[in-house]
Amino acid sequence: MTEHTLSENMVASVHYTGTLPENGEVFDSSEGRDPLTFLVGHKQMIPGFEEEMMGAAVGERREFTLSSERAYGDRDTEAVMEIPREQFKQLEEEASLETGMQLVAQMPHGPSPFTITNLTEDTVTADFNHALAGQSLKFSVEVVELRPASEEELTHGHAHGPDGHHDH
Repeated sequence: MTEHTLSENMVASVHYTGTLPENGEVFDSSEGRDPLTFLVGHKQMIPGFEEEMMGAAVGERREFTLSSERAYGDRDTEAVMEIPREQFKQLEEEASLETGMQLVAQMPHGPSPFTITNLTEDTVTADFNHALAGQSLKFSVEVVELRPASEEELTHGHAHGPDGHHDH
């Protein structure tokens, strides 16, 4: 392992732009923001992203396209469910529900984001698939900074801020 290339247990800072290959639409970018910082090899990124960036040096730019299996996975039809609209009664007192709206359900395993894909008088169709599931994703990524992770970061399983602190 060299300290000069992106590898397991390094803290990497990257600038990136993610686009949809079929139409070039940008779905996410660090442009105009701080770089994205992550602990390599600790499942903080989609699988293919880290695989494609392994061995990259500071200042290196890589472009790659990930199939859905290497990104957010394929769409799961079982992750789409109809929920009785009455369960949204309290929410509807504050805002009107609309198709395309993204909400978060409190589930036994934790918060689960979903998108409303259909509304009827009695039901809300909720799609719990990631918005980018089933899609190939194209990335342009530049490595800005690399450093070995601290013991504390390795123990916590994520990168801490520039000064080594992180609010938990």
